[in-house]
Amino acid sequence: MGRVTARRRVLRIRDGVISHRPDTLAAEEPMEIRVGGRPLTVTMRTPGDDFDLAAGFLVSEGAVHTATDVAGIRYCAGATADGGNTYNVVDVVLGPGAQAPDASLERNFYTTSSCGLCGKASLDAVRTTAAWTVAEDRLSVGPELLASLPDKLRAAQKVFDTTGGLHAAGLFSAEGELLCLREDVGRHNAVDKVVGHALREGLLPLRGTVLMVSGRASFELVQKAVMAGIPMLAAVSAPSSLAVDLAEETGLTLVGFLRGDSMNVYAGAERLQPQPVA
Repeated sequence: MGRVTARRRVLRIRDGVISHRPDTLAAEEPMEIRVGGRPLTVTMRTPGDDFDLAAGFLVSEGAVHTATDVAGIRYCAGATADGGNTYNVVDVVLGPGAQAPDASLERNFYTTSSCGLCGKASLDAVRTTAAWTVAEDRLSVGPELLASLPDKLRAAQKVFDTTGGLHAAGLFSAEGELLCLREDVGRHNAVDKVVGHALREGLLPLRGTVLMVSGRASFELVQKAVMAGIPMLAAVSAPSSLAVDLAEETGLTLVGFLRGDSMNVYAGAERLQPQPVA
């Protein structure tokens, strides 16, 4: 299986002093996701929790909703010329009734670790019908609890400490308990790994939870939260305009610039209790 980190020799300059030393980097390798033996997508990811990543991607695409929708996931042997296993090709076997996404010419599924959604043909293609609604979720959290989440997320990041180069996604309960954390060079992959873990454990929909991400809040991350039944998404950086539009459209609470005791609430402010006084 691929390694989470890699070592490289670098030229280091500190206060005018030049030296050579090894440096630890976050690993980035391509992973092909197949469904029933047919290639579906290739994503650049940090190796680790690959089965969660594949399952979470299929949740985001609306192909699977429950643990029984996935009959099995395995690494594919024969990925190299000599028949070896690179652990970079994963095949998902769907359960009865589950259908693979249509990888047609209209939808280029090649994704990168930075954006994930660049190949989608149009916004209509990504407004996937969710199996659950988040608008009626009764989650209620206080600003003080939200303010505590970035530090909890950062404290749980193990690989970031050695590389400084990974995004994180953490799933928290309404009481601020960390339920699941995943790291990856791609913020969308980290979220897929969290959602895929929940699917495989039979926990979807993730009602009454908060998804905390270490970067910005893109349209895609809002979509992934909605598809998993998560009613609140919080990010340490800014959301995009489309992310706010989708949050308002679906009833998701979207929080950005969550740093220290400050934050911006872009949608769904009614879930913050008690209501902040303007």
